[in-house]
Amino acid sequence: MLPYLSVIIPCYNEKKTIEILIDKVLSVKKIKKEIILVDDNSNDGTRELIKKKLANKVNKIIFHKKNTGKGSCIKSAQKYVNGNIVVIQDADLEYDPNDYHKLIKPILNNRCKIVYGSRVLNKNIFEDLKNFSHWVRVMGNYFLTKFSNFLNKQNLTDAHTCYKVFEASLFKKILLKENNFNFCPEVTTKLSNLNYKIIDVPISYFGRNYNQGKKISSIDGIRALITILKYRFFDKNNLKN
Repeated sequence: MLPYLSVIIPCYNEKKTIEILIDKVLSVKKIKKEIILVDDNSNDGTRELIKKKLANKVNKIIFHKKNTGKGSCIKSAQKYVNGNIVVIQDADLEYDPNDYHKLIKPILNNRCKIVYGSRVLNKNIFEDLKNFSHWVRVMGNYFLTKFSNFLNKQNLTDAHTCYKVFEASLFKKILLKENNFNFCPEVTTKLSNLNYKIIDVPISYFGRNYNQGKKISSIDGIRALITILKYRFFDKNNLKN
């Protein structure tokens, strides 16, 4: 039987890329897929494009009435998951759906329940700097990952990657609270609190800059540090009741 992959796509103002991205997801062979697309109140024409051209290409569309962030999109999609594996997919073209097979393989082989796609594993990050918007982001991600590993007792190389893949039964039980990019440190910390080991595998990455639509900023790095501390030491509600 083919693996059944639920692809959650948070989307905000990605008119130039969303249709291309969905076609890329649909073109991945030998994986049964459902696409859950969450538009976070886009105002650049993305919402209209979804209604006119993409509604028949995806399985579920959720339209937010307010722009509330990536984490809120994932929370909205959580209860609609029907597959046995879940992947988080950004709506831009930085991450390549052709990596799905390598991402889900450790779960299918019962090695783990969570896999992260690492942008830096098996790479000389300084030689591949062209794929990142700025060297400050590279160093910031490096130190955030080290900080996360230290507190969460993991051995990840890229804790804040978009590509996070979960066994669906576990994903649906995680109590998610964060609305913005803090989803990443929140879910990593909560899974670590539950003593799950996370495996990372190397992926392709084609980073864009802020002029091309990059949304994450340096303030999100500070928020990530606070989020890790919050869920590691103060808020231990990791699972839904």
